[in-house]
Amino acid sequence: MQRPLATALLCVAVLCLAACGGGPAKDTSAPTTPSGVTASAGSAHTVHVMWSPATDDRAVTAYEVYQQGRKVKDLPATTLMTDVLGLTPATRYAFTVRARDAAGNRSPHSAAVPATTLAATAEDRTAPSRPTALRATADGSHAATLTWAPARDDTRVTAYDIYQADSRVHTVSGTATTARLTGLRPGTIYSFTVRARDAAENSSPDSTPADLTTAPAPGATRSTAPTDLKATATRGEITLTWTPPKTGAPVREHQLHLNEKFATTIIWGAAPPPGRATYTLTVTDPPGTRFSVKLRARLPDGTWGDFSAQRTVVVP
Repeated sequence: MQRPLATALLCVAVLCLAACGGGPAKDTSAPTTPSGVTASAGSAHTVHVMWSPATDDRAVTAYEVYQQGRKVKDLPATTLMTDVLGLTPATRYAFTVRARDAAGNRSPHSAAVPATTLAATAEDRTAPSRPTALRATADGSHAATLTWAPARDDTRVTAYDIYQADSRVHTVSGTATTARLTGLRPGTIYSFTVRARDAAENSSPDSTPADLTTAPAPGATRSTAPTDLKATATRGEITLTWTPPKTGAPVREHQLHLNEKFATTIIWGAAPPPGRATYTLTVTDPPGTRFSVKLRARLPDGTWGDFSAQRTVVVP
């Protein structure tokens, strides 16, 4: 007769444990409000919205972008900018951003920022000229400042898009000739290019790339990346030249990555060439194909070093 009583007491204990918070604590804390929200018209039909990251007691998992109070974008936490499309020309809009965590808690809306789309123009097929004189300067370990000379257009330049490793990371207005980038990693080589854009969404060719290396973290070793990588394409070939890293011993091997994938290992059987190295890669892709390339060297201890800055070439 004691077994049913023991079972009943066990059930009561389990129920009490669950009711008293024996399981994981529920997350009821909302993320902070995103700050630094900006909105700028890129054309008659698009507005580019950017913001600084929010924080959470656990983790921000998403951002929501609102137009006139209506949600128009749901983005992962790694994304801090977006283009809102399909807008009406010469119209004023207001945008806000909210952060969300895994439990569904949402931050308050950011302050509303206005943007007015550009007026519609006659059909424009002429792209702006290439931005020139791009310079990149590291601001410590986590930020950088870019400056460039303005591009020209038959109507007007409405935006400049900043690319890192062939991915757009920032956009500023067409009247700006400088941009500040944050959230970079210490002791890392970056390669930036800039494109000009007009109201018809025509984009210029890439500027000449500008490289920088952020300051290393305290106690970190210096970079082991190849430097000053240059890439040129002719029909059927891509030619690379670079300066191997100083490792205290000859660098006999480099690993080549093409479009973020391993392509081949470059090995010098005899003594490697002094000074700059050169390698020519055969490609069979049609004209207009775009390639991104980067290198890393095998170090004297047998490990692979840091990657070089990335370069982008187009088969002519």
